[in-house]
Amino acid sequence: MAGGITETGEPYSPFVGLVYMFNLIVGTGALTMPKAFAAAGWAVSLALISFLGFMSYMTTTFVIEAMAAANAQLRWKRREQEEVEDSDSSSDYSDDDPVGRSRSEPETKPILSVQRSGGHVDHFDIVERVEMGQMASMFFNKVGVNMFYICIIVYLYGDLAIYAAAVPISLMEVACGNHSCSAGSVKYNDTDPCWGPVTRKNAYRVFLSVFTLLLGPFTFFNAQKTKYLQILTSLMRWIAFTMMIILSLIRIGKGTGEGHPPAASLMGVPNLFGVCVYSFMCQHSLPSLVTPISNKKRVGGLVLADYVLILGFYVLLSLTAIFCFNSSLLHDMYTLNFTDNCDVLGVPVLRYFLGLFPVFTISTNFPIIAVTLRNNWKTLFHREGGTYPWVVDRVVFPLITLVPPIVVAFFTHNLESLVGITGAYAGTGIQYVVPAFLVFYARRHLEPVMGRDAVNKHRSPFRHAFWVWFVLLWATFCLMFVTANIILNDTKK
Repeated sequence: MAGGITETGEPYSPFVGLVYMFNLIVGTGALTMPKAFAAAGWAVSLALISFLGFMSYMTTTFVIEAMAAANAQLRWKRREQEEVEDSDSSSDYSDDDPVGRSRSEPETKPILSVQRSGGHVDHFDIVERVEMGQMASMFFNKVGVNMFYICIIVYLYGDLAIYAAAVPISLMEVACGNHSCSAGSVKYNDTDPCWGPVTRKNAYRVFLSVFTLLLGPFTFFNAQKTKYLQILTSLMRWIAFTMMIILSLIRIGKGTGEGHPPAASLMGVPNLFGVCVYSFMCQHSLPSLVTPISNKKRVGGLVLADYVLILGFYVLLSLTAIFCFNSSLLHDMYTLNFTDNCDVLGVPVLRYFLGLFPVFTISTNFPIIAVTLRNNWKTLFHREGGTYPWVVDRVVFPLITLVPPIVVAFFTHNLESLVGITGAYAGTGIQYVVPAFLVFYARRHLEPVMGRDAVNKHRSPFRHAFWVWFVLLWATFCLMFVTANIILNDTKK
């Protein structure tokens, strides 16, 4: 995720790229959005999610422009290296040989002149996959690079904590027998019995322990998500989301919907902000997603179409949820509302499918995120030419990756808060601050090299410097607002 330059992988069409981006963005965050919508009110939620979708689209275009700039800079460096090698090979010529002198003189013209003379070479073509960590190393100073890695590490910790809590919650709801046709109107507490003397909270912790024992060891090895596993999880996700939307629409259409959400409730806005930021997150994976697209002429339109589709999907999912179910009974994990309400879904097999759906999809992602976090820790502390002792490499790094999110999940399973805090803080850094600084410094780095007349064909539609500063000011305001809200809520308690 945050490594260096890698091979682009097998190329695919723009349409496949659109599907991949949709599947990347629409994940766990979508399942926590209905409750956040209900808490903030439908009108406020519509306005905020639309604006945050626009902001995420803007910073996505920033990252794509920075990727093109990184590719151009790599080509320029290679050209410089070739000139040095040509200069070394020309040392056989005498000083009075005009040919030898012309070959040994360094090239001082901007690279743009070479690009135009060649006619067929565009230095801004995105052909090499340059991950965000490598772009940070190219355009930031040492402090900036370290801040980037710290930010993405915190975000990945939040990701793992959300995953580690979501799976045991789903298993607890299924195992505790919460599937009677009258259960949908009951609000359960952690101290309620699950089976015998075991409370629901203790059952959750048992499942968390089993989850850790089964998936934790993958952190000590390398794990990759295969193509067929990705297809399977994507298929399950689409079946589940489509079922939930259709079932909610049917109940609303019959006039039996129980939801009466307010139009606005400002108390729920800070958490909705974090959930929305988390739910639109894709910037950190753009290099892996965009680079293999075979025809990138319309990549800007592709990204815009994806964001419009995703925004429409989120709005449809959340609005049907808050008008179908009583807001006070909405679960942190929206799928669980269908496991305990026979008025909405009367087929037991399908209720179990929706209840266990997050278990399968999230469990396949947990090892991938864990290995990514482990590798980012290694990169943060890596020194040129140095190697880690076996114990540090194979034991210490995996443990510092695995233990903190499991501890967080052990003490809290409030998914809405976990998603909100992860999105509001680390998510703001990855989605707003890093892309804004990347595109700002990429432009500054390339102007002396490429010349003022150089045109990045993948440049953002928001090319004026105003938009960069607008994103940074918005991120600062959001962080202050969310922090102030948390402090005020704590003082009230």
